Amino acid sequence: MKKIGLLCIGIIAGMLSAESSALTLKIATLSPDGSGWMTKMRAGAGEVDKRTQGRVQFKFYTGGTMGNDRSVLSKIKIGQLQGGAVTAGSLTDFNRDVQIYAMPLKFKNFNEVDAVRGKMDSMLSRSLEQGGMVNFGFAEAGFAYAMSKTGPISSVAELRKHKVWIPENDPQSAEALKAFQVSPIPLSLADVLPGLQTGIVDTVASSPIGALALQWHTQVRYVTELPLSYIVGVLAIDQKAFAKIDPADQAVVREVMTRVFREIDKQNRQDNLAAWEALQKQGIKAVRPSSQEVEEWEKDAQIAGERIVKAGIVSPQVMQVLEENLKQLRSGRKQ
Repeated sequence: MKKIGLLCIGIIAGMLSAESSALTLKIATLSPDGSGWMTKMRAGAGEVDKRTQGRVQFKFYTGGTMGNDRSVLSKIKIGQLQGGAVTAGSLTDFNRDVQIYAMPLKFKNFNEVDAVRGKMDSMLSRSLEQGGMVNFGFAEAGFAYAMSKTGPISSVAELRKHKVWIPENDPQSAEALKAFQVSPIPLSLADVLPGLQTGIVDTVASSPIGALALQWHTQVRYVTELPLSYIVGVLAIDQKAFAKIDPADQAVVREVMTRVFREIDKQNRQDNLAAWEALQKQGIKAVRPSSQEVEEWEKDAQIAGERIVKAGIVSPQVMQVLEENLKQLRSGRKQ
């Protein structure tokens, strides 16, 4: 009888130990449920759950139910959430240079993006981890293009006539538009659609899939064929929360979610190309700047980059790495 009692105690202790070692990672995102992004994230979470025998689970809060990226990060800091699928630019409190790809007009096409990311992604990912955020690489959100409701925008001079939106609490965008001599209107993401509807703003910058997902395409009539910036997304998990996971299970999470983010990265490229075509079919007119107008955009973008570095928003060292990679690529020298 005594042995049986000890055996029962041992079994109960083992069950309690397994239960106490289980961890649910609460993750918030602006991405709507059912999107390609979330479908792959949920599939990855299911694989992690199965391979860790339930010791690591994910709970997702989708569609902005936890607020914008800044709100999500605030909730991570107080422990209400353990992570978020957010834009890299929102993580500057952990490493300022993760927003380097979004510098204005740095990339001309996807070939340049792919070449530079092949050189810089791992460096930026490590820097973010050193700042306190576990991540699994970057997933393309796409090029952001100027989209206008009230008139075509081919030149910087024309842009200055419009009511241009920027995300609230976004010093990089604010500093950039100063160089373009534009006074932007900061709004939260949730306020942009009503802002377009009421005329508070009439111009936004967005990727094609972003414009469709957020319904902004219903309010704009023109899109300028000039990639203003390049945006990536990140699944960022608080390092302290991640450290509570058993090392073997950590390895599983890293393996699965790194693969998932590679898949999302690839799929988003195709989705953006398809979304661009969808915008045209919706009657949104593509506006192509002349070569002279492009030169003016690029001239002001160069000034914007200098202002951003001078303001300490990104480091001069990482800016130099980006520009040197682009210089080598464009000169045709061997990488």
